[in-house]
Amino acid sequence: MTRNTRILMQCLYWAFVVYLLVPLALMMVMGFKDSKFIGFPIRSWTLDWYLGVFGDAQVVSAMLYSLVIALVSTAIALAMGTWIAVALSGRAFWGRALVLGLALLPAVIPGVISAIAFRISARVIGMDPGMWAIIWSHAIHNVPFVLLVVMARLSTLPKSYGEAARDLGADPFVAFFRVTLPYLTPSLIGGGVFCMLLSFDDFVRSFFLGGYEPTLPVLIFAKLRSGMSPEINAISTVVLVLTAILGIWAERSMRKLSKRPDQ
Repeated sequence: MTRNTRILMQCLYWAFVVYLLVPLALMMVMGFKDSKFIGFPIRSWTLDWYLGVFGDAQVVSAMLYSLVIALVSTAIALAMGTWIAVALSGRAFWGRALVLGLALLPAVIPGVISAIAFRISARVIGMDPGMWAIIWSHAIHNVPFVLLVVMARLSTLPKSYGEAARDLGADPFVAFFRVTLPYLTPSLIGGGVFCMLLSFDDFVRSFFLGGYEPTLPVLIFAKLRSGMSPEINAISTVVLVLTAILGIWAERSMRKLSKRPDQ
């Protein structure tokens, strides 16, 4: 690679970084504006919008509601995705490609189509709109992402680990929980955090399957219908900061676990 090419690649990289970060920085700054309208110039600054996020019972309730949905749907997705990955990894049988394709299908279906399908299915099986309907749709949508990361991790698992466990008298059930599951911990943390963020941020499925209590994205959408305001910027910034903290924690945890001698 020539010097000019390297300079060009670096310029493109930093241009992309600026393209991503400038809108986020503007969003954060507008949350400090002492006015109900978005725009420059900012003549005075205030923390009222950010303090109001934690003082607004509706916003806090929507955050907690979204968090509960994200946690439960992620737990279900982790269990289902890990089970399918273990069942498919290292085995060749008729229909394996079909099973894998069906398991990955929810990830490639457009969100609106997926939400309509879930809504129709919920009506057919008699499930009322609300929290459990949202959890069901989020869990199924997140399974492919867990499946991919777990299968990638399983592909690096030395066969000698399982053979050693069997030589020591462990049955497949014990070997899975004592050998395979600890080895999968980094991928489960990464997949779990990714699924939580997807669920917490999901709007379409939450909108179609939600009941009277809105999730945070649905609440933000409802507030946007009356116009953009610094309040929405403040809510978005708080969520962004919490998301960044969770992502950094997950990345550090995965790195530490991957460097452990027994991993």
